[in-house]
Amino acid sequence: MARAPLVTAFVRPPSHLIPMTIPIEHIRNFSIIAHIDHGKSTLADRLLQSTRAVSDREAREQLLDSMDLERERGITIKASAVTVEHVHLGETYMLNFIDTPGHVDFTYEVSRALTACEGAVLVVDATQGVEAQTVANAYLAIEQDLEIIPVVNKLDLPGAQPEEVALEIEHVLGIDATDCIFCSAKTGEGIVELLDAICEKLPPPRAQVTERTRALIFDSIYDDYRGVVVFVRVFDGRLSVGDKIRMMGVGRTFTVTELGKHRPQREKVKSLGAGETGYLVAAIKTLKDVRVGDTITIDHSPAEKPLPGYEEPKQMVFCDFYPSSGGGEGGKGAEFETLRDAVERLSLNDASFTFVPVHSDALGFGFRCGFLGLLHMEIVQERLEREGGVEIVQTAPTVSYQVLKTNGDVVEVTNPADLPDVVEIDELREPIVKVELVVPMESIGDIMSLCGDRRGIYKSQQFVSETRQILTYEMPLAEIIYDFYDKLKSITRGYGTMDYELTGFHADRLVKLDILVNGVAVEALCLIAHRDNAEKRGRAILQKLRTAIPRHQFEVPLQVAIGGKIIARETIKAMRKNVTAKCYGGDVSRKRKLLEKQKKGKKRMKNIGSVEVPQEAFLAVLEQGE
Repeated sequence: MARAPLVTAFVRPPSHLIPMTIPIEHIRNFSIIAHIDHGKSTLADRLLQSTRAVSDREAREQLLDSMDLERERGITIKASAVTVEHVHLGETYMLNFIDTPGHVDFTYEVSRALTACEGAVLVVDATQGVEAQTVANAYLAIEQDLEIIPVVNKLDLPGAQPEEVALEIEHVLGIDATDCIFCSAKTGEGIVELLDAICEKLPPPRAQVTERTRALIFDSIYDDYRGVVVFVRVFDGRLSVGDKIRMMGVGRTFTVTELGKHRPQREKVKSLGAGETGYLVAAIKTLKDVRVGDTITIDHSPAEKPLPGYEEPKQMVFCDFYPSSGGGEGGKGAEFETLRDAVERLSLNDASFTFVPVHSDALGFGFRCGFLGLLHMEIVQERLEREGGVEIVQTAPTVSYQVLKTNGDVVEVTNPADLPDVVEIDELREPIVKVELVVPMESIGDIMSLCGDRRGIYKSQQFVSETRQILTYEMPLAEIIYDFYDKLKSITRGYGTMDYELTGFHADRLVKLDILVNGVAVEALCLIAHRDNAEKRGRAILQKLRTAIPRHQFEVPLQVAIGGKIIARETIKAMRKNVTAKCYGGDVSRKRKLLEKQKKGKKRMKNIGSVEVPQEAFLAVLEQGE
């Protein structure tokens, strides 16, 4: 296949030649989707430059990634919507595109973006080929019946194999290899051809179903000065400044004070017509008044039916956040209030994580938070520490379980300490995920062994190319949230990728492990494990505690219990004082008398003494990932 010539300069017509209103037939709404690190953000940068939305002086890498965290990690965390114009065959087209995240944890952001579009640009790295999230994102677009333009990116790299990757796309996704556009987002090669293909191949917005206004909310952020900024896609009718709008889902009404588009700088407009995307400001004070997926209509002339929305995001991973520094009681309380402010502020910009207050004897007051995945959890913690200015202690991540009680009720439990009594439990069900692994041929045996060790059930195997295959397994989510991804990368020397989706809950031989210190259960350390692995995990925790808890004047037993049965024990030996040191002679009965007196004192201390698990010991247990 012939490659397009290198493009070093782009031409955009003067602004006075661009019509003020563009017909709906010349509007294109699309998302840029890909596996992580395949060049989505760089491609978005080049599209902005090629359409002269930004000058060469204003251009910088990852222009649409607004957070420092996104730039440092080189990933996109939050989708960004931009409007640009492109002239094709003498006609001006309005292109509304959304740069989406590529990591599996942020699939919810991708699905929301695709709902606001009619097409998608699927980017594949010419050196890496089709990977796990490439397949997942392509299926998301296909499920929503979107037109897909495949793009093979990074032609400038020495190891690029564009023709082979195009054949991979055809083999795995069923998209004709001849439809692939070869480009380099870094050098600009093929960008003009891609813009022309977007204008030619992607469909315009559908015709209006009703004249009454209906606009879909696909994202929102919180601004300290303007309140909640709502990102909308208008499907029917028109939104104008001064309109009194109604959120059809929550039933609240507001007056529009500002409408605009990101080009990528904010540019105010007087109205948004059918097929257009933009942002809306209406003095909305709290994100609870806005629900992503809700429909906006005009209050005095409302639409009869709302637009199809989104499913609520399903939190997959849970852990507790506590403030790390303390001092006195007042200091600890102040730290908790700082953490509360930081969590509430972050929730205004990220509605996909949840939080509820909790209390731990070891760590004090904190919040139990739910996340879409491990990377999401890591990102939220780092944002809280940076933006909220608070240091956080994080407990070990857990997953959500379903409990079928003996009376027939089904309850969901995210904290092992909240499990009902054993006699009330009929079944304990754990979340099961379908895992797709794209791995090199030489690593298949080791990967299958890894999945087998994690209670994985083999489902299928598919050839991607002569060097790679897709393995499909069903596995418990709890088995992959700790170090499965790290081991996958280690075994495949960095070339393996994975994607997973929740398929349901399945009952298994699951038990609750109680950790007892001096006969008292420590709720913050209890966990749910498979019966076959329970003793191994329990002993590992006890060995950590034995070295982390300071010795006392009396012997301290450490135990692991399942129900009322002790399955493992370690002992912290008592500190001994040499009470016979002052006996320099005389009858041996004097020494025996002193030793008996000491023995009675230790027995009394053991009966009335208490053992507190220090925060350092608690953290030592969490660090091992058990």
